[in-house]
Amino acid sequence: MAEALRKAGANVEVHDDHFSQDVADEKWLEAAGKNGWVVLTKDRRIRFRATERQALINAGVKAFVLTAGDIDGPSMAAVFVKALPVILRFAGKHPPPFIATVTRSSSVKLLSLNP
Repeated sequence: MAEALRKAGANVEVHDDHFSQDVADEKWLEAAGKNGWVVLTKDRRIRFRATERQALINAGVKAFVLTAGDIDGPSMAAVFVKALPVILRFAGKHPPPFIATVTRSSSVKLLSLNP
């Protein structure tokens, strides 16, 4: 996914280049917020887990969550690449923190941070 986004012109930081696989979500979310990174994830449940949701809020993260369930890496990359212009505009217009969904058709919608 990272390479496809880079080819589309995005600056990309990959989780595993900075953190171990088993690092707590709170740690990498804190770093993402501190660095101003926009988070792209397929973890649809992140907004429902109190610890992760609070870490996202505390860190001031802009997060985009892919809502498509069973999707492979190349398909996920294609969705995010197609949605990239919308994601960038959306991120520029909405102050952090927020969680927005990205659908399989690449539409973007703001979600409430309340559980």
